[in-house]
Amino acid sequence: MRPLIVLTGPTAVGKTALSIELAKMVGGEILSADSMQVYRGMDIGSAKIRPREMQGVPHHLVDVLDPVQEFNVVVFQKLCRQAMEGIYGRGHIPILTGGTGFYIQALLRDIDFTENEENTEYRRQLEQLAAVKGSQVLHEMLTAVDPAAAQAIHAHNIKRMIRALEFHYLTGEKISEHNEREAERQSPYRYCYFVLNDDREKLYQRIEIRVDQMLEEGLVEEVRRLMDQGCRRDMVSMQGLGYKEILDYLEGDITLEEAVYRIKRDTRHFAKRQLTWFRREKDVIWINKPDFGYDDRKILEVMRRRLQEAGILPSAPYTGQNI
Repeated sequence: MRPLIVLTGPTAVGKTALSIELAKMVGGEILSADSMQVYRGMDIGSAKIRPREMQGVPHHLVDVLDPVQEFNVVVFQKLCRQAMEGIYGRGHIPILTGGTGFYIQALLRDIDFTENEENTEYRRQLEQLAAVKGSQVLHEMLTAVDPAAAQAIHAHNIKRMIRALEFHYLTGEKISEHNEREAERQSPYRYCYFVLNDDREKLYQRIEIRVDQMLEEGLVEEVRRLMDQGCRRDMVSMQGLGYKEILDYLEGDITLEEAVYRIKRDTRHFAKRQLTWFRREKDVIWINKPDFGYDDRKILEVMRRRLQEAGILPSAPYTGQNI
């Protein structure tokens, strides 16, 4: 089986910096498992890695779509597999890095999301219902037929709620049960699945600081520019944390202070949901930063040892010289 390394964790935990050092250590290339960094021009709100921060490490699935294009798990799988063929062809190891656990699971387990046909009429009805009565009504409908899916899908994520309701409408089956069954599939990869974590209070502090930095770097101006380019709130790209709240501010629905408050609050909630997802995943290797005194060298030592045990890296002694 081909090797694959996963490095994930909650937002703002420090995945980006560690992934660069990991890639340099193992001879890897990075695949972004982030639902927003794929979009061109959405740099500040997505905390997108800057070219100078890449330190020569190739990155894939960053800046490959325009904000008007839809990005979903099927597109993610397609782009990922294409990029991985090139990475393997160059004799390198793909490192899947990002916080979208659903996307990671889809690639890792090779889950097929294309098997069911769409019902355009039913989907149109649900879209109109959400437009008239708001997304909460879809969340209540989903809670009635599939409580587990409703708990896993945020009430603002209209696309995923509609997909879950549509799946139930077409098959009579709960999409949560379908996904759970698919998640039990054996992975076609020889992999290590690392989850980077931190103490909750420190993580929340990092989130607060990150949001403040985004505002200082020009998040409001970025969203205004996207609006001028024709981006609307019903687009997948504009549903991202930070974007929909600033959009509300620019359209006069809330104050900037309220927008910032909501971004920080909802990002904390998002981090909590991410950790809940990763705790449900099997074969996860937790890397708790406080256990290592926040020393990346010690973390990389442990990661290298686990990669050797998994047969992804040769069992040579670690010297730290590659860092």
